[in-house]
Parts: sequence; C-alpha cells; structure tokens
Amino acid sequence: MPNADMTPDLLTQILPLTDSPTHLISAAVVAYLIGCIPFAVVVSRVFGLADPRSFGSGNPGATNVLRTGNKLAALLTLFGDAAKGAVAIGIAVAMGLNADLFGWIGLIAFLGHVFPVTLGFKGGKGVSTSAGVLLALHWPLGLATLGTWLFMAFSFRYSSLSAITAALMAPVFAVLMGLPTPVIVPVSLMAAILLIKHAGNLRRLLAGHETKIGSKKKAA
Repeated sequence: MPNADMTPDLLTQILPLTDSPTHLISAAVVAYLIGCIPFAVVVSRVFGLADPRSFGSGNPGATNVLRTGNKLAALLTLFGDAAKGAVAIGIAVAMGLNADLFGWIGLIAFLGHVFPVTLGFKGGKGVSTSAGVLLALHWPLGLATLGTWLFMAFSFRYSSLSAITAALMAPVFAVLMGLPTPVIVPVSLMAAILLIKHAGNLRRLLAGHETKIGSKKKAA
C-alpha cells in the first residue's frame, strides 16, 4: 500500500516552499510584471514601425518585428524579451530565494510575456523569454536548447519549426543532464505552453504555408 506521505513529499520535490509566503509572492509578482513588458510593441513604437500585432502573424515578438525589414529593431526585441526571463531569476537570486524556486520564478516571467496584463493578456509565444529563463537557470541547458533552435533555423529557415523542436528537446536535455525535479517540471510546462502557442504554425507548416525567417510576406 502506498505511503500516505508520498504525495506531500512529491509536491515538496516539485515546488519547495521553504521561503516565507510574502517573500515568494513578492518575487512572483515582480517576475510577472517584468514578463509583461511588451518589448516588441515598445521597440516598434520607438523606431516608428507598425504595431507588430497589426501585420504578419500578429504576434508581438522578434520574428514578427523582423518582417518589417528592420533587423536592429528585431534584435533589440529579441534581447529585451530574453532579458525578461534572466532578470526575473536574477532578482530572485538577489532576494535570497531558495534556488529550487528559480525555475518557477522563470516560468512566471514567461507567463507574463505570454499572458501580459499590459496587452490584454494576449502576448507573444515566449520563445525568446524562455531562452532567457533557461540560460539563467542552467546555462548548459540554455545553450543546448538554443543550439537546437539555431540548427533548425539555419537548416530550414522556419522560426516556428525551430521553436517547436527546441521546446520538445528542452525537457529531454534537462532530464539527460540530471537536473532536479524543480527544474524539469517548470521547463516542461514552458515547453507545453510553447507547443500550444505554436499550434497554428504547425498547421501552416504541414500545409506548406508557413512564412520563412526574414520574409515580409503576410502570414496566413
């Protein structure tokens, strides 16, 4: 018969709660608000570009900003969105939070990007932000996942295919690297959300209608 203490022990492994609730809630709120900064919209406005939600895929992210042909704006959007995940974890470190909670703080920043209150909870797909989270959380994991994205991007020139492949591989890399449960679980949740957000892209890929990286053609 299963031990009655197994469930609490499992929950503790997944989400350690050794810090004070106030401390943890403060870090979570800050992480979410950082994730809500819409760099694609802000950068586009600064550069005098159209709102990225009004053309292409309608996604407020670096790939869609690149469709304007302004590579600097796209690069700044990419770094800004990636920094959100890294900065959120950096703040958690500075606050002295339990290291086993860093993955969850990163996930919350990621959720802020995907579901930002600043854009009516209709944000980006989270590729850049998740990369920032992974690099700050465990840099070998981040590099392995980023390497997967780059390999697919250079080989096939589809941002969505690169993101889908990298999302599928991130939890696999985490397990192969022997990372702890409090890292594997939030990384897996980020991957699942990324895949859901790319469902439309996957349909277009299968239909042969997906737009390639750098193309200005309006997405279907």
